[in-house]
Amino acid sequence: MKSIRSLFAAAVLAALCFGKPALAEEVGITPTEIKLGQVAALEGANSWLGKGMRTGLMAAFSEVNYTGGINGRKITLVSRDDSYDPDKAAASVKQVINDDKVFAVVGCVGTPTSNAIVPITEEANVPFVGALTGAKSLRDPKWKNVVNFRASYGQETEVWIQYLTKDLGLKKVAAFYQDDAFGQAGLSGVKAAMDKRSMTLVAEGGYPRGTKDIAAALDKIKAAQPEAVVMVAAYAPAAEFIREAKKAGVKAVFVNISFVGSDALAKELGPDAEGVLVTQVVPSYYDVGQPFIMKYLMAMRAYDKQEPFSFVSLEGYAVGRMVIEALEKAGTTLTRQSLMAALSSGDYDLNGLKLQFGNGRTQGSDAVCLTVIQKDGSFKTVALANK
Repeated sequence: MKSIRSLFAAAVLAALCFGKPALAEEVGITPTEIKLGQVAALEGANSWLGKGMRTGLMAAFSEVNYTGGINGRKITLVSRDDSYDPDKAAASVKQVINDDKVFAVVGCVGTPTSNAIVPITEEANVPFVGALTGAKSLRDPKWKNVVNFRASYGQETEVWIQYLTKDLGLKKVAAFYQDDAFGQAGLSGVKAAMDKRSMTLVAEGGYPRGTKDIAAALDKIKAAQPEAVVMVAAYAPAAEFIREAKKAGVKAVFVNISFVGSDALAKELGPDAEGVLVTQVVPSYYDVGQPFIMKYLMAMRAYDKQEPFSFVSLEGYAVGRMVIEALEKAGTTLTRQSLMAALSSGDYDLNGLKLQFGNGRTQGSDAVCLTVIQKDGSFKTVALANK
């Protein structure tokens, strides 16, 4: 009995001397590590997008890790492949949450895959940050743990139609799209922008995800003799459509959405790329006068001297820097709740790249610029007329 009393007394004394017992660390957080997860296409036809996003994230995380991390904690990134397949995405995100035990999920790629992932991260109360998609579904206020970096597809498509109708004076617009949630999200934005101007598409044609089966869509669009074709597609089918449309005598302006993978599209098209338009949601990495772009270029070279620069890795880098700023803002006692609080309020300045959250905003940037592919495969920013 005496020994029990002694143990109890010792426990009381310890509590008085040292306060409450230390709380267990949040999942994915240790005194030396912050573990983040990514689910993206790392294999298959769209792997260029997933790998590019991962490269940009890693360039940002390596940059901060080199200087000591976040309050002494180094960031690690666990990436799992979903091959741009919604079912595989759902299974992979369960693995990063349950098996890898990550703190947050960042930098996922694609609309159908993100739509499959978000209900799972919401149920697990895991932050879902900076997906490479502009879909309206990811901007629904019902999601409590979703934060977006980039402008929406609706904002991109508004720029398309504004440019085609006001700057170029065109009236006959057709749409080519991926026949899934991604394509429908972009198509919805196009139609909203057209409705705003009391216009309708002269034709629209889709293709199945994961294929280059564009023949039926091309026949339908060619018959309408459009002056412009707006495209909500991945780079391989987009390139196939443009190449075959030109062969078939379609004389139109071709405009692509940012998700296409601009650099991959230019490479895939070769000489046929000249004059093709693409909207971007990050500044051009050719604009070396911008401090943010110089930071990206230096971080990429420090991480991997062989990796080419691209708009996709630039977006990954921007998302990575946004996450880093939020982690620093969240304080030394990191919790998922403190991260979401940091990502849901205030302004961020990423070396000149401005983001704004708060008042219900779950999207940091509204910026969209239009670029045109040059003869050598490089990109030039297009000056737009004032609205």
